[in-house]
Amino acid sequence: MIPTISLRRSSLADLSAVDRLLARSYPRLLAADYPPSTLVLAVPLISRARPELLFSGRYFLAEDPSGKVIAAGGWSRGAPSGSEGVEDTGHVRHVATDPDVVRQGVGRALMTRVIEDAQGAGMAWLDCLSTRTAVPFYAALGFRPLHHTDITLAPGIVFPAIRMMADLRRL
Repeated sequence: MIPTISLRRSSLADLSAVDRLLARSYPRLLAADYPPSTLVLAVPLISRARPELLFSGRYFLAEDPSGKVIAAGGWSRGAPSGSEGVEDTGHVRHVATDPDVVRQGVGRALMTRVIEDAQGAGMAWLDCLSTRTAVPFYAALGFRPLHHTDITLAPGIVFPAIRMMADLRRL
C-alpha cells in the first residue's frame, strides 16, 4: 500500500533534505549486498546531494504528509560521468528511498514520474547504473540488466554496479 505522498520537482533549497535521505538510505539498504570495506569508502561519496541535479528540473522528490523527503531521483541528458550522452538516451540519477518506506510503492511512484518526464522530453531510452540492491526494483519497472561495471568514485575507490537499460517506447 502506497503511503500518502506528494511528488514535486526539487530545487536547490532541498539540498540538506536530500543529503539526509541519502545518509539514511544508502548505508542501510546497501549493507546486504556490499562488503563493509566497500561501503565505508563509498557511502560518504555517494550520499551527498548533487546541486546540478536538484536545480535541473529533472529531479523529483516524494514527501510524506509532514513534508519529510522519503524518496528522490531523476534523470539527466548527459551521462553521470559528465560526458555528452546520446540524443535520445536519458540517464537515471541518484535515486534513493527511505528504508522505512521501501516496498510500499513510494520508489515506484517516484520512478514512474521520472520515466514520464523523460518520455515527455523525447527520450527513447533510460540508462541506469544500478546498485546490486536495486536491480530487482529496476527490473520490475522494465529495465534490463546489460553488464556489471565498476564506477570509479575517487582514486582507488571503486563501486560495483550493474548497467541497466529501459526502452521507453515499450513502457
